[in-house]
Amino acid sequence: MLELAALGLLQREPLHGYRLKQQLELLMSSCISVNYGTIYPLLKRLEKREEIAVLTESAGESGSQRKIYSITPEGQKFWRQQMLAYPHESWVNARSRFLIKFLFFSYLESAERIKLLQYRLMVCQLRLGNREMQPLSSDPYDTRLWAYCGADLQREIQWLEEQLSYEQTAPPLTKTTPLQLFSIGD
Repeated sequence: MLELAALGLLQREPLHGYRLKQQLELLMSSCISVNYGTIYPLLKRLEKREEIAVLTESAGESGSQRKIYSITPEGQKFWRQQMLAYPHESWVNARSRFLIKFLFFSYLESAERIKLLQYRLMVCQLRLGNREMQPLSSDPYDTRLWAYCGADLQREIQWLEEQLSYEQTAPPLTKTTPLQLFSIGD
């Protein structure tokens, strides 16, 4: 997920490692955790696979050299494959991955966005209809937690339906169209 998010941010603009970490924390704090022990090895791995390249090196505020990274055509190709993939993973990771993908929907075609929204909606509806989504005991806290989880899932389904409706009726995105981000609960 971190690769997907980092490459998505680098499509917006070239960044140095510290600024990339800041933006990842800002945009995805509810989805993933970012620390220095992960960001710099990630950048080295992406650079080694030629998915990013050092655009320039500039002096930072402390006088040290900072590498400015940019996504490469190979990185764009890999990023797009990851955006359109449906990996088999846990419920929590799948939700986080979808939210990260949603942040970068403006880089996809409308049909691709619709397909991703429809898939996520189907997964949520299946989960809501799953008989295993029941309290494990008659404990009142257990019961209240499951009620909360069910209501949260219903809100996500409603939100996905709204986004799908928007996507099916909205004019096509152009380079001058501002990126519109919607949050759950809007």
